[in-house]
Amino acid sequence: SANGDLAIGKLIADAMNKVGRDGVITVKDGKTLNDELEIIEGMKFDRGYISPYFINTSKGAKVEFQDALVLFSEKKISNVQTIIPALELANQQRKPLVIIAEDVDGEALSTLVVNRLKIGLQVAAVKAPGFGDNRKSTLSDMAIATGGVLFGDDANLIKLEDVQPSDLGQIGEIVITKDDTLMLKGKGKKADIERRAEQIRDQIQETTSEYEKEKLQERLARLASGVAVLHVGGSSEVEVNEKKDRVTDALNATRAAIEEGIVPGGGSALLRCIPLLNDLKTANEDQATGVEIIKKALRMPCMTIARNAGIDGSVVVAKVEDLGPEFGYDALNNEYVNMIEKGIIDPTKVVRTALTDASGVASL
Repeated sequence: SANGDLAIGKLIADAMNKVGRDGVITVKDGKTLNDELEIIEGMKFDRGYISPYFINTSKGAKVEFQDALVLFSEKKISNVQTIIPALELANQQRKPLVIIAEDVDGEALSTLVVNRLKIGLQVAAVKAPGFGDNRKSTLSDMAIATGGVLFGDDANLIKLEDVQPSDLGQIGEIVITKDDTLMLKGKGKKADIERRAEQIRDQIQETTSEYEKEKLQERLARLASGVAVLHVGGSSEVEVNEKKDRVTDALNATRAAIEEGIVPGGGSALLRCIPLLNDLKTANEDQATGVEIIKKALRMPCMTIARNAGIDGSVVVAKVEDLGPEFGYDALNNEYVNMIEKGIIDPTKVVRTALTDASGVASL
């Protein structure tokens, strides 16, 4: 999928090793000539501070806190009285407080800003990411990862005014910019985090919606593995876009390989299925004809590769069928090799779905 580009293969392998099978890997345009791998450990989401008046550092327009407390609310916070108890708890512990809620506005926001500017109150407010049920689930993930609770959740009947120290999440570090928030070193219990991750894995298996599956995988990555960003570099937009396509193809192939394993490439894996069809007992002439059609189709990928290389396809197919299970035809070097050792492989899922889809289309 990477057209033999070893650098792309290494980049993807490094990303996979860093974030694991549950991690999310995204591909973006780089800002240099080189390809770069960025690993985001912790929980990062695309929402920033609600007001720039919360900025507390001269090193860029951002909020930075160490050893902070976090208040999570599924509901909008407008009344300042509801968050005064949390502010008092943070003040007693001499720790910054970050409020992550559906929104913070009105009297609550203006009071936080005034106290931030006049007395240097260590506080910041951030809008929660997502919408509807997805936002609620993401907030619950964050609460579990930091050892806090989600206020406004039907399962938690505690009011904001009755907040206790154990209800607030704890994080070692948080960085909030205009556009996103990164939480590092959450103090949640490992057993609780793993239990939550297992629930998300079950949901991924059960859902039939690709959109829902993508959102669940993002949540799982934030909670358990981290996120890897592949920054694809180049000297022109055309070069970057071409390389991005190859990286994306290679990444999808890698994911498929992790999911169902690999088989020898070059169409040789399909040829290994033919002996099984020879032994298949059919009930009638129509079924027998169908089996012969499939057998012919299984030979075509290997035959086509050979023909494209200027070689007699039928001769190559016959030769490969006589070789061992891992052997096939290397068209680039015009030789018969162990395809696994040579790195000429296909994801099992890709080969299987190609055959299944072709069969489905042919039967229309």
